[in-house]
Amino acid sequence: MTIANKTIVQRALAGLIATGDVDTLASSLSNDFVHHRPGAAPSTRAEWLAAVQTALGPTAGMQVEILHLLADDDHVVVHSRRRLPDTGPEIVVVDVLRIDNGLIAEGWEIIEPVAQAAANMTWWEAAQH
Repeated sequence: MTIANKTIVQRALAGLIATGDVDTLASSLSNDFVHHRPGAAPSTRAEWLAAVQTALGPTAGMQVEILHLLADDDHVVVHSRRRLPDTGPEIVVVDVLRIDNGLIAEGWEIIEPVAQAAANMTWWEAAQH
């Protein structure tokens, strides 16, 4: 099951990254898919796909490097580094995806701009003052 779940995620990401094909991504999502991101309300399948489609314009040509693709039971974790063309900003993203009946049913996404990573190494210090 773990290898099959990784394959589901790889296929969805490959279609989106290589061609900007939101339909390939959509076909990998369950109808009741929910997307979670810190500081934001959960998104429905339709809301999240619309957000992904909107982001494709400003992120055209983005380079995506998959650093880790790990699976455990019904969860797949993708750790990636993404950068805009030329000298554009760079982010690191961790996606945790839950697979149910061969489809991505839920996703959690954490994004950190690389330029701000050093400041976040001591995030607790601000709370002490």
